[in-house]
Amino acid sequence: MSVDGWNTLLVLGGIRSGKSEFAESVVADAPTVRYVATAPAGDPEDTEWATRLAAHRARRPGSWTTEETAADPGRLAEVIAAAGPNETLLVDDLGGWVTVLLDPAHQPADDTATIAELAAAVRASAARLVLVSPEVGLSLVPTTPLGRAFTDALGATNRAVADACDAVALVVAGQTAWLKPTATPTHPGTPAVPGQADVPAQAGPGQGATQAAPGQAAAPAHTGPGETGATDEALPEVLTPAAPAAPAAAPAAAPGQADWAAPTMALPMVATGLVIQPGMELPMPDDYTGPQAVDRLATLDIPGAGLGVLEQVVGFAAATQGTATPTPWGPVRVLLLHGDHEGGASSGATPGESARRARQARAGRGALARLAAENGASLQVVETPTSAPIEEGPALTGEQVESALRYGWRLAEQAADAGVQLLVLAACGAGTETAAAAVLAATAGAEPPAVLGRVLNEQGEYDDAAWMVRCAAVRDALHRTRRSTREAKDILAELGGGDVAVATGVLLGATARRIPVLLDGPVGVAAGMVSRDLAGQARHWCLLPDHGGRPGVRLAADVLGLTPLLDLRLDLGEGATALAALPLLRSALTLAAGLPVHPSLGGGDDEDFAEPEPAGPGPTSTDPEPEVAEPEPARTGSGPEFAEPEPAGPGPTTVGPDEPVAPGRRAD
Repeated sequence: MSVDGWNTLLVLGGIRSGKSEFAESVVADAPTVRYVATAPAGDPEDTEWATRLAAHRARRPGSWTTEETAADPGRLAEVIAAAGPNETLLVDDLGGWVTVLLDPAHQPADDTATIAELAAAVRASAARLVLVSPEVGLSLVPTTPLGRAFTDALGATNRAVADACDAVALVVAGQTAWLKPTATPTHPGTPAVPGQADVPAQAGPGQGATQAAPGQAAAPAHTGPGETGATDEALPEVLTPAAPAAPAAAPAAAPGQADWAAPTMALPMVATGLVIQPGMELPMPDDYTGPQAVDRLATLDIPGAGLGVLEQVVGFAAATQGTATPTPWGPVRVLLLHGDHEGGASSGATPGESARRARQARAGRGALARLAAENGASLQVVETPTSAPIEEGPALTGEQVESALRYGWRLAEQAADAGVQLLVLAACGAGTETAAAAVLAATAGAEPPAVLGRVLNEQGEYDDAAWMVRCAAVRDALHRTRRSTREAKDILAELGGGDVAVATGVLLGATARRIPVLLDGPVGVAAGMVSRDLAGQARHWCLLPDHGGRPGVRLAADVLGLTPLLDLRLDLGEGATALAALPLLRSALTLAAGLPVHPSLGGGDDEDFAEPEPAGPGPTSTDPEPEVAEPEPARTGSGPEFAEPEPAGPGPTTVGPDEPVAPGRRAD
């Protein structure tokens, strides 16, 4: 499970209550975890104790590291105090720590002072910290002096640490109850989800100590990154586009509401105090399953030469899914970033055109929304800070950059929590290509005229005068920042602006949650260039379906090691090309997962081909078996939008692929 909104957590529970398993599940999504073991080794002849320790070790993933503190009870406070803001620590457990603390080998010792030092380290911890401790206060008072000393010391430790922690959970018989802060439903009368504990939400390190109830938003929904009070801004609404129904059968829409769109979820969140800085260690795709998936394509029963360049899709999906038999992506979400760039960067752009495109997407009209409907993808229009003229000064302040990065990270986390398996990153602001060209010039040493595409005005004609103004704006901005350190956050502040900063946060957050991203357009690849200095792993989770004929995208793809799969040369706005290519990518994964082994390699001649059903985005509601919509035939005739013909129908959007059949394709 994933728990957000706290920095330090104490998990209490009795013997065999499930407290350790719960604590491990809380940090399961962390990129790296340092497991701090406090228990002493014990008697070598005590096989039962050795078996318990071995069971604990076997549950830990291979990516976790272990640190022992049993030799010195004071070392635990030192380890916690020295942990950095990007680290996750799991301490299991404080009962073993108290046992060592009371060991005669460590006496005389001031137990009270040592416990106070531990509580102070927990209170000041910059790391994400989870501590496990036995709850023995409900048992009988021990009859021996040593037993009473242990329960007294452990009780004092639990009280001190609980007071220092942001959140406290009690696990009883495998069931979790939150003791701090008190859990309250977001809406009165809303029942809790069975088997799911309410999660406390609280500001992270360096923020105010005011706690918010689980699920309670700390800012109005209209607040965006970079605005006043934007540290706790709510995320934008998620919509599910659908193809328009037939006019005769269409239900009456509520006033002011489009009949195609309905929110799939409402997830108000508060800031977690995340610190994004250079050199972060985020997950990498599996190094082995990608080549294995490509190799097994040579055994499939395919009559021709195979999947061609789409083999890259199979390898990419296998590495990001961690299996040699990847399945087509299910739920897909499109993030459309809208934020304009002022000054020469937007020369030649029609005033208000980008805002109209954003409104159009929200209303379910236009190429992007229609293609999202055909692919069963949800759509989220994200407002980003307007960027100041880069030729005159920084596009954003340092505070706006930090806020935008965290905002983008949280957008990716929201998608992951909703079960999204693939993100499509797009943008529609005025001057975005100019800002991306400036980022490329700063990060790759490119000449602005070589990476800045020509300007096409609203009459469909090239405006070379506007193109020269844009080139001059980039030239002046580079000259103004010639003595800049060229670090990631400096580039975002001086040149990139709001949309590139939010896009960078999305890439980092998606990497942390192991979600692949389809890049489509200059903003996405510019974010990929910036993210290299923050977390070099991010580019390995990105796929570029098409370069779109844009010189800047081609250069960035070469630097990032991304090979464009197609050359469609569509120009329908960012994101549209990726959605147009998505059915083809899914088809390649469907064949790779479902085709049988060739008979010459062990497959039977009469073996039936278990063709997987089309992979849709998966259910977006809590219904266990959602109804599958039958595709409608293409319609003609007039409608409310005569310039945009209605598609053939959304097709099934909630069906996932069957279990993959045995591997196979022969090599010709």
